Amino acid sequence: MRAAWYDRQGPADEVLQVGELPDPSPGAGEVRVRVAVSGIHVGDLGKRQGWWGSTMPYPRVIPHGDGAGVIDAVGSGVDEARVGERVWVYLAQSYRPFGTAAEYTVVPAEHAVPLPVEVPYEQAAGLGIPGITAHRAIFADGPVTGRRVVVTGALGAVGRAALAVARRGGATVIGTVRGAEHVAQALDAGAHHALDTADGDVAARILALTGGEPVDRVAELAFDANMDTNTEILRYGGVIATYATGNAEPTVPYWSLGFKNITVRFLSNDDFPEPANQAAAADLTAALVAGDLRYPIAARFPLEQIARAQDLAEHSASRGRVVVDVDATMT
Repeated sequence: MRAAWYDRQGPADEVLQVGELPDPSPGAGEVRVRVAVSGIHVGDLGKRQGWWGSTMPYPRVIPHGDGAGVIDAVGSGVDEARVGERVWVYLAQSYRPFGTAAEYTVVPAEHAVPLPVEVPYEQAAGLGIPGITAHRAIFADGPVTGRRVVVTGALGAVGRAALAVARRGGATVIGTVRGAEHVAQALDAGAHHALDTADGDVAARILALTGGEPVDRVAELAFDANMDTNTEILRYGGVIATYATGNAEPTVPYWSLGFKNITVRFLSNDDFPEPANQAAAADLTAALVAGDLRYPIAARFPLEQIARAQDLAEHSASRGRVVVDVDATMT
């Protein structure tokens, strides 16, 4: 099969290779997916670069945890009727060496999610890591019907999914963005209210939007930078569900959080409970089908240009997704 891989960590143009590797075969409980489109997420870039102290657990890695395509083979214990099924896949390169940047990828059957024909592959191909993270941020502490939820970085990959699933879950959703030009986009993406953090007084402005009522949950992109705001806006017993931070060792105002009995939930996509993954997959697919979740596609590259694709995903300020067309005949 045609595939991209790296045998050592480093810059994309130095370590990524494209060539032929043996076709994989599905084992018991697994399916093989012929990949149409492979998605790129910051986690894929981090593994390749060695960010966050990560090392290479395997001597060779085919990158990318997310993708979409068609099941073309199944292992023992999997219904053969799944052959030919359109799917999106998640965690393809989590605790496994070979992800979706290849003509074929093998994943546990439950990590290949049926994809209705009305949803383009490119919309689902980058859904797993950000989408499931978003779902966990919103729902890990229970339903949100009638709750007030703040989504920071509302136009990011996680943010868009968080807006969609929180609104579909019955919450009143406030999205924060940076730049006045992005407010309308956040509203279009599902926020009931949106505000530009560059204007300052973020806590006061959020509380003005809620009529002075405190917020129940925050899906947090910038744990360090937004600590004071979250402490002010959250109700007693509220939740900060955070998946990223600028400062890896932020100062935490212990008593301010403690006196309000605030829960801080730290999220890392590789290790969510499997029932939570499957609930997220079902809800995210429904959001795609309904049109409540859509990702702008900033650029598409063929597999042979994966280094360019990863560089753009790493360095571009674009709010769109970068995807790799592994098999253009399928899209």
